[in-house]
Amino acid sequence: MLARLTFILAPLTLHIKMNVQNLREAVTLALAGEWDRAHKIVQEDEDDPTACWIHAALHRIEGDLGNAQYWYRRAHRAPPMALPPDAELKEILSGLR
Repeated sequence: MLARLTFILAPLTLHIKMNVQNLREAVTLALAGEWDRAHKIVQEDEDDPTACWIHAALHRIEGDLGNAQYWYRRAHRAPPMALPPDAELKEILSGLR
């Protein structure tokens, strides 16, 4: 009896980690009021903790606190609700060296 081999071909997905330059650009855009452009950048890597942190701050700016809470959990961070979102973004930016 011949063994039958079945090959399942899955689409190849290239996962590109978010680099510091992309993260700095997202924060800079967010601080300049370019919410949509910043959001598109951080959506490119939803597994990067810093991208998730920026994503959370963006949803705070938007006023979507439920979604912000989700992204804080993904970033493994507690929401800094006493800190205004722009100050939080500046804190993130200072750490992106």
